[in-house]
Amino acid sequence: MSRSLTEYEKARYDRQIRIPGFGEAAQARLLESRALVVGIGGLGSPAAMYLAAAGVGTLVLSDFDRVEASNLQRQIIHRQSSIGEPKAISAATTLRDINADCRVEALDYALEEAELRQQVTMADIVLDCTDNFESRFLLNRLCFDTRTPLVSGAAIRTEGQVATFMPGMADSPCYRCLHPGDLAAVETCALEGILAPVVGVIGTLQAQQALLVLTGAGDPLTGVLQIFDGRAMEWHRIRIPRNPDCPVCAARRT
Repeated sequence: MSRSLTEYEKARYDRQIRIPGFGEAAQARLLESRALVVGIGGLGSPAAMYLAAAGVGTLVLSDFDRVEASNLQRQIIHRQSSIGEPKAISAATTLRDINADCRVEALDYALEEAELRQQVTMADIVLDCTDNFESRFLLNRLCFDTRTPLVSGAAIRTEGQVATFMPGMADSPCYRCLHPGDLAAVETCALEGILAPVVGVIGTLQAQQALLVLTGAGDPLTGVLQIFDGRAMEWHRIRIPRNPDCPVCAARRT
């Protein structure tokens, strides 16, 4: 049973509590939830900031990179004074300023698979805000193994996409169903560039998806890829079919 909100919490989260179908019960679930954000760059910045502001009780930030000048154009959680500082530490400072009641854990080193699995297992939801397929594939596998909901985002140039995967649902595909091939040689923002607000749009949508999953106060994009074209200002939606030959989820479904 969810705990009762304090008078301060009722005041702070009043605008969310007022939403039909949300209420104090959903807010209490957020305050008791734990989210793992992997990658505190362009996507992870707005995602983590909105989750902290919305009242997610515990945020775990995983990123072993350090803040560079080229990050500041889009990674809004970091400051110019943070250049050279570990991203996870820099982000934790910002999030504690946004919401001092949010418990922030900063993991500023490369996690071995066993420790990452432990963090995924403890989380109520995982946000994949990484920028390479090796990390995305690993997170997808660990989330499927542990039945942990996964919100995946990606962006490059003026385009972005977001999808939610629910391994506990029999009809949900996994991220590997979307990308069955070996995608080691792919485009990167470092080579192709990225328009700053695009990662803001996608990271914000990742936070929105996480809030829907954690509270049950809406329908997340389960098995759906939402695509944003920032140049034409158009949205497209594609349903992701389950791959019967998926190397991650096909053989292990019950």
